[in-house]
Amino acid sequence: DFATPRAVLTGHDYEITCATICAELGLVISGSKEGPCLIHSMNGDLLRTLEGPKTLEGPESGLRPKLIQASREGHCVIYYENGLFCVFSVNGRLQATMETDDKIK
Repeated sequence: DFATPRAVLTGHDYEITCATICAELGLVISGSKEGPCLIHSMNGDLLRTLEGPKTLEGPESGLRPKLIQASREGHCVIYYENGLFCVFSVNGRLQATMETDDKIK
C-alpha cells in the first residue's frame, strides 16, 4: 500500500519557508520565500492571503516569513526575517505588529 496525499495546496510562487497546521480549525497556514502567507483548508481550498503592513510590501522590503504559529482561537502570529512580528485574525485582518532587534529561532 502506498500513502496518497490528502490534498495538494497551491498558490505560492516561491519555495515554502514555514508552515503550521491548526487541526482544531481545519487550517494550514504557509509562508513562502518572496510572497505572502496563505491560509488553506485541510481539503486544499485557498481561503485567504495574509499581507503584511502596506508600508513594507514588495520584494525589497525584506518581508519574508520565517516562523508561523496559529492558535485554537483563530489568531496567527508570523515572524518575518527583518524582525517584525504580525498578528492576524483567521479572517486575514492584521491586528497588531511589533518590531524587535533580537534574533528569534
